[in-house]
Amino acid sequence: MPKFILIIGPQAVGKMTVGQELAKLLGYKLLYNHLTIDLLLNIFEYSSEQFKKLNKLFRMQIFEEFSKSDEKRNYFYRLF
Repeated sequence: MPKFILIIGPQAVGKMTVGQELAKLLGYKLLYNHLTIDLLLNIFEYSSEQFKKLNKLFRMQIFEEFSKSDEKRNYFYRLF
């Protein structure tokens, strides 16, 4: 069983639906783009340098902290 699954594809093809179903079936945690995007859009414009910088930092920090934690070691990341 893989420890990490990355789903990549064009917009509106069902990545989120597939990720949610796999997370349910496998008991994985699901990290998807809009968890960080929606937070930052309340503060910064999507194309701003601040948005881009913080979005990348938040995601990398989440992965780093999760890897050090006692949380279940299986998770998903849905990208774009």
